[in-house]
Amino acid sequence: MVIDLTDGRSEPGEAGTSPDRPVRRPWGTYLSGRSRRLLPWAAVVAALALTAAIFFRWGSAAAPAPVTARPAPSASATALTVPQVYDTLLPSVVFIQATGGSSAVGRGVEGGTATAEAATGTGVIVNADGTVLTALHVVQGASAIQVTFADGTRAAAKVATAEAASDIATLTVAKLPEIVVPAVLGGAGLGVGDDVVAIGNQLGLRYSTTAGVVSGLDRSVGRGTTADLTGLIQFDAAVNPGSSGGPLINTRGEVVGVIVALANPTEAGTFIGVGFAVPIGAALGGAGEGTGPALPL
Repeated sequence: MVIDLTDGRSEPGEAGTSPDRPVRRPWGTYLSGRSRRLLPWAAVVAALALTAAIFFRWGSAAAPAPVTARPAPSASATALTVPQVYDTLLPSVVFIQATGGSSAVGRGVEGGTATAEAATGTGVIVNADGTVLTALHVVQGASAIQVTFADGTRAAAKVATAEAASDIATLTVAKLPEIVVPAVLGGAGLGVGDDVVAIGNQLGLRYSTTAGVVSGLDRSVGRGTTADLTGLIQFDAAVNPGSSGGPLINTRGEVVGVIVALANPTEAGTFIGVGFAVPIGAALGGAGEGTGPALPL
């Protein structure tokens, strides 16, 4: 069988041909003429083939694989305002309720006598695994601990580590929020007069924010029959019962200390101008100020 690859038209006047008989052109001449008409179709076929290859190898462009965003907090390069500090730290601050412990926070007295009432305090997330740093006296001896995150997630917690000498504890939480935002820890170079911000759940008023300055360093606070707390940051941002365990923050958005006490010569246990925080370095197992080596979190 012979297949005619011509386009079926004759060319009058060519040698060896007749008007009613098609002319057989050389292969090259035929292909160049035909290819001009086939080129758009060839491009379409090639595009379809490429699309199919991409679809089967990487999936449909209309349904990309989900990407989970992971927070990557870092200290601000410039000084933040108090509202900016609050917005930055709020996702990292938690509300703590401890039932049946020895804390005096429940009856409104920091450092007072023991009580079996529910104590309230504050904590701060310090690790991507959801570890919460707080004051030990808030949760010490508690039969049940509940943590409430800023997004409203509530979960049971338990004490993971405790350091009585510095009144610091870490908690592990049974259920974490969908997005965990650990705070940025810092504090090297903190000096008297530096601006600081405190965030806590003082007097049951959740996520209260106050501002002040560092008014002293390397302070000591007596604890009755227990050894004094030493090497503390003294500050004048207002704190009250319920603030314990909350973060003390510098203007770069770094947690520089963990609030543990207030100075008050009366039995009222309310703020009269002097609060104390354990430097973050000491809270994490170091000595004095700075970041210090990390305690197992």
